[in-house]
Parts: sequence; structure tokens; C-alpha cells
Amino acid sequence: MAELRLADTVGILRQPGVQPRHSSAGLGWERLYLSAQQEQPYRAEFDPAPTHLLILHLDGPVTVRRGKRPEVQSRTISAGGLFLQPAGRTLAVELTGNLDTIHAYLADDALHEANEGRPVELSEELGTTDPLVEQLILALDGAVRRWEPSARTYIDHLTGMLAAQLVQRHAAAGSTSAQPSRSGLSTRQLDAVRELMEQRLAEPLPIAELAAVASLSPSQFTRQFRASTGQSPHQFLLKLRLDHACRLLRTGADAIGQVAVESGFSHQEHLTRVMRAKLGTTPAALRRAG
Repeated sequence: MAELRLADTVGILRQPGVQPRHSSAGLGWERLYLSAQQEQPYRAEFDPAPTHLLILHLDGPVTVRRGKRPEVQSRTISAGGLFLQPAGRTLAVELTGNLDTIHAYLADDALHEANEGRPVELSEELGTTDPLVEQLILALDGAVRRWEPSARTYIDHLTGMLAAQLVQRHAAAGSTSAQPSRSGLSTRQLDAVRELMEQRLAEPLPIAELAAVASLSPSQFTRQFRASTGQSPHQFLLKLRLDHACRLLRTGADAIGQVAVESGFSHQEHLTRVMRAKLGTTPAALRRAG
């Protein structure tokens, strides 16, 4: 699947008053395009886009109007408020003041997977709040600002969680919801997934490739993996990488930077940061301790 690009978005980001800060462009994200920016006041109409749009307001309050007369909605939205525009629909919107935002453009097939392959229709929302969606978008934004290729599994996990929350909490009335899946991976599935992780510790490993080994969709795989292990695939893979780095540091003589890369970390500082957070020590201290 190709990376989502600016061309896949609804058009707001092309407004002359938009001042971009950073985005996921060029990072290889296939199901999500993320962009942070300051938006100046505007009023415009946009053609339908192939992606679902979530806008998180980072400041405010600011008044936003949506729709055409005589059916215009108007709401004053504070920081933490959300704007949801489903894919495939025209959009008429007016922003009345300066606003810092994060935009998340989600591919429709991510929603299908989160809904066990069934189509789902999202509702149009203006100024709603959802603490989980807010935290997921902020986590994705943090990953863009501190991007490391080894975080690919983490990004896929966050994207799947975002899609699942939209299906569960923001589907239009009467839209098909996901059905519970069976709990946990089989022993054979879990062994195959762990073997792939261990074989490719030093490489970015998308959720889709792990799911394929278990013959599941990414959303099914993520849920069943957590049911089996109590961890997300990203957490499990990070522990494998950290364990491998610790073994190399205790038994080998390679430079710490080389150990980091061979264990799947982007660089020495990345390994140091993770090791300090998870183990309360540093690679150099671990090596000295023998």
C-alpha cells in the first residue's frame, strides 16, 4: 500500500492561511496522514476526500461553523474538542479565529479492519470530546516529532487503536459495529509471530506483516495478541529488542552504537532512552557491570 500524502486529504491544508509545523509526509505511513499547523480564519467548501478527517483543537475557544444555509451548525470549541468529517462527503466550513490544530486523515480500509471487514459509516461531529482519541492523536504527533524508523510497529498499533475507537464511539446510528472476536492466538500463531520478530529485530516491522503470519487482519491480530500476551505487539517487540541489546552488551565487545542498530534501535541515544526508562540504567553502565 502506498504512503498517504497531502493529495489524499480534504484540502484544508492547502489554504493560504495554514502555517504547517510538521507532518508525516515522507515517513511511509500507509493508513494515516498526520499534520500539525496553525490555521488562520477562512471560509471554504471542499470536495469529498478518500480519507476520514479528525481535527484536534489544541487551543481555543474558537467558533467553527459547518454546513450551508439554512442548515449551518455553529459551535464554540475549546482545546481538546474534535471535528470529524467522514470520507466521501463534501464539506462547507468556516473558522472564525486563529487556531492550532492536529489533523489526522485515516484511510477507510483501517476502519474496515477495525470492524472485522465490515463497512462502517462515521457521523459528522463538531466540538465533541473523546479523551482516548485525543491521547492517541497526541501520541501520533509525538511520534512524528521524534520519528525513528524502528517505531513503525508502534505507529501501526496507534492507528489501529484510533480506527477501533472511531468504530466503537463515533459510528453513525445504525452503522454496523464490530463483533467480538475469539480470545487469543493459538500456540502455533504466537510461535510464528515471535519467530518473525526475532528474525527481524533490526528492521522496521509493520503490524500487517506480523498479522499475515497469523493469517489475521491487523485489527484482529492486535486484539488477539494482547489477549495472549497482555502486551501490544509494539511492547512485546520492544522487550525482545531490549533483551537482545542487554545480551550483546554483557557478552560482546561491539560499540554501543552498533549494538543499538543490531538490536533494532535507531541509534545509541534511542537505546539509552529506552533502557533508562525500562531498566533504570544505561548501556554503558550495564556493560561496566558485566
